[in-house]
Amino acid sequence: MDWLENVFSVVQQWLFETAVQPAMFALGLGNLLEDAYAATAWFMVGLIQIGILLAVIGPLQRWRPVEPVTDRATIRTDMLYTVIHRLGVFRIALFFMLDPWFDEAFGALRTAGYGTFHLDQLWPGVTDTAVISFLIYLVAFDFIGYWIHRGQHQWDVWWRLHSLHHAQRQMTMWSDNRNHLLDDILVDSLMVVAAQLIGVAPGQFIAIVAVTQLSESFQHANVRLWFGQIGERLWVSPRFHRLHHSIGIGHESAGRNTVGGHNFGVLLPWWDMLFRTANFEQRYDPTGVRDQVEQNRDYGRGFWSQQWQGLKRLAGRA
Repeated sequence: MDWLENVFSVVQQWLFETAVQPAMFALGLGNLLEDAYAATAWFMVGLIQIGILLAVIGPLQRWRPVEPVTDRATIRTDMLYTVIHRLGVFRIALFFMLDPWFDEAFGALRTAGYGTFHLDQLWPGVTDTAVISFLIYLVAFDFIGYWIHRGQHQWDVWWRLHSLHHAQRQMTMWSDNRNHLLDDILVDSLMVVAAQLIGVAPGQFIAIVAVTQLSESFQHANVRLWFGQIGERLWVSPRFHRLHHSIGIGHESAGRNTVGGHNFGVLLPWWDMLFRTANFEQRYDPTGVRDQVEQNRDYGRGFWSQQWQGLKRLAGRA
């Protein structure tokens, strides 16, 4: 691990000094060099993730696909979402729009005497060990992610945005980032607040996000794969998550407003098991949203049309 970290740091430093830093000075943004250095790490992690998608998960999809690929245009749109999110375009936009607000709010709390609670300090000498600390924060964020995901489905206003993610009838490894931008802003904001409240270190936060995103890409893959009776209960598999996307089974089992549903877990199926939302059936059903089939509802084809339709649904006009 130390060797990998050293290689990553060397490449990050080279990329920053060769390309990013000169560009920042040319744009008159020299005051943001520290943030740009962190952004370079996000960009590199995104490149690594896309490389793994192409080299590992892609061949798995071709080896054991759940369904044949019949709509490559919608997959290309999903690829655009992946590039926007994994290579940092979305995070740069958030940095300029929201970071100043977050900095001011957290600064005011610290000035008022409310410090950050560090979850990994529960047992000094044990929980602050690098691996243990990482696992603690990974589980904590996954627990938060489970409830955020349930909120996306059980609050009708939020579902109007999140339904775009479920409207993909040709689900593949590129489908994870297919979301309405307002939905992403809300989720990322909640995660940033959580990170501040429980005291995760910036480097660990990047690692947690990277592991989560890569696992979610695999979960959405068009691959007929499950982890066995025990493995299915340890980590979310493509089969487990596909049930969540299945029409009338996973995300809208209780009707039009999607109150109920199954398999909300992001990484760990433990929360679904604990809160009785798990479905371990061995089946691979068509994905999508019920009203696409029953009412021929339009969720948009391209990136901008999907974003526009989401705004119309939010306003009750779609």
